Amino acid sequence: MEFKADTTGKAPTETRCMTKLACIVLAAGMGTRMKSGIPKVLHQAGGLSLLGHVLGAAGEVGVNHVVMVTGPGMEAVRSEAHAHFPQARIVEQTERLGTAHAVSMAQPVLQDFTGITVVLYGDVPLIRPETIRSVCAAAAGEAVRMAVLGFEARDPFGYGRLVTGDSGMLEAIREELDASPAERALRLCNSGVIAIENELLWQLIPEIGNDNAKGEYYLTDLVGLCRQSGHGATVTTCDEDEVLGVNDRRQLAEVERLCQVRYRQQALLAGVTMVAPETVFLSADTRIAEDVVIEPHVILGPGVSIGRGSIVRGFSHIENTEIGEGVSVGPFARCRPGARIGDKSRIGNFVEVKNATVEEGAKVNHLAYIGDARIGAAANVGAGTIICNYDGFNKNFTDIGNGAFIGSNSALVAPLKIGEGAYVGSGSVVTRDVKADALAVARGKQVERENWASRYRKANMARSTKKSGEK
Repeated sequence: MEFKADTTGKAPTETRCMTKLACIVLAAGMGTRMKSGIPKVLHQAGGLSLLGHVLGAAGEVGVNHVVMVTGPGMEAVRSEAHAHFPQARIVEQTERLGTAHAVSMAQPVLQDFTGITVVLYGDVPLIRPETIRSVCAAAAGEAVRMAVLGFEARDPFGYGRLVTGDSGMLEAIREELDASPAERALRLCNSGVIAIENELLWQLIPEIGNDNAKGEYYLTDLVGLCRQSGHGATVTTCDEDEVLGVNDRRQLAEVERLCQVRYRQQALLAGVTMVAPETVFLSADTRIAEDVVIEPHVILGPGVSIGRGSIVRGFSHIENTEIGEGVSVGPFARCRPGARIGDKSRIGNFVEVKNATVEEGAKVNHLAYIGDARIGAAANVGAGTIICNYDGFNKNFTDIGNGAFIGSNSALVAPLKIGEGAYVGSGSVVTRDVKADALAVARGKQVERENWASRYRKANMARSTKKSGEK
């Protein structure tokens, strides 16, 4: 069994909504409160962009069409959307006139679609696939053509309230300023996510006006128009944290925290031991097999997989790395992109591995740099060894054969090949290939001068005494 961190916090499911689905993702905001030149939806949480989280959830639901609404000049957002959903269609909102106006940009793409359209937000990354399925299924129910996703707010101030009738059907969405005292007392609030029959959506969108304080076209007006047209609208609910939006760095930090809580819980339930879970940071695509142990203060960046029975010791930082079964990494190890650590191998304290393969049973136990290299099976790399892989212009490769032994404090100057079973003497600077089973020693010849140390000490003591007398 393998654990894969994701934004759902639950085991993957093959359940699909039977109705055809289209998804409109609103992502035109620049996020001025983020104080950043990066579009808001491209900021990351849990090793993935906010937009990536949303599109990942939509992909798990099995939507038939995705339409992204972006702003002018947001090519980076377009590229990110296609990285996660290659078939996504991109439309541009040149003027920001409200959520209904943004949704209307998708009409040319979805005009002829038959099914349910769900509106999501590129800066609301924690929404779960099963929640999207639920609101879409509700919109396709009997006597219902629209559903709104709501939540019970801990503090409802500032949110639009969902007003329901005696039958439990949704009657209206009332904004804070327009709500009566009784409506303000409601805690059932609007998340902004809606699902609606596509045909009805394009019938009602043109009827939305902008007679409000901001002069904007609000998507929330769809509820009233839907009810006036004689169609049913309903509410589905989720946890408040699931629809937390990101508008500033504080909210981004909170989303990161909630992502990590989900990932850790899923890992623990899948058979991963974490000595201090609150100090371990995972990524959206982290893969960890059963019986892995992760010690405190470990960071697993994107692209990490760890095989069964391995241990990652404290204060290690790992990214874009494949770790096999029965491996020990750390403490204080760093595995950079392209590292491949074979079964039963050892990467010890203060060892850095980059774009290198450490094969089965090999040991790099302490204080070493392994870059652009292959360490053969059962080879041993001694403490203080570095691979000199960069000459200022090119990265060069070093191949260390199976069973080779590299003595401590050696420098291996790439490009280089150390044969199988070869030995490199400690302190060597190796610049030429070493044949299999040979011994290479590349260091200055040791010279010993008898009694030199005692004569040196006596001379210095005499000079020191003379200086003291002169004073």
